[in-house]
Amino acid sequence: MTTAQLLKYLTALEKDERLSVWHFALLTAILYLGYRQGQNRIIKVSRSKIMALSHVNTLPTYHKYFKELQDMGYIVYRPSYHPGYRSEVELVKP
Repeated sequence: MTTAQLLKYLTALEKDERLSVWHFALLTAILYLGYRQGQNRIIKVSRSKIMALSHVNTLPTYHKYFKELQDMGYIVYRPSYHPGYRSEVELVKP
């Protein structure tokens, strides 16, 4: 993910009035992971990493807003139940 792609995505997010600070925190953490991995679409994630980066400290808050991001069409989540493989988040909307 380039800086230009990152800014384009964040600019699109600011226009959506449905998003709260919690949505932004989770999306920013996901975008940061994508930037570090050099990925702009499919990003390897773990719940603990997203929670740490977004400063979301409770599981109910994390699950609520993560689910809402899926329902709003911002992300597609592909969980991995294998301990050797991380789950994936696909960024859908910019």
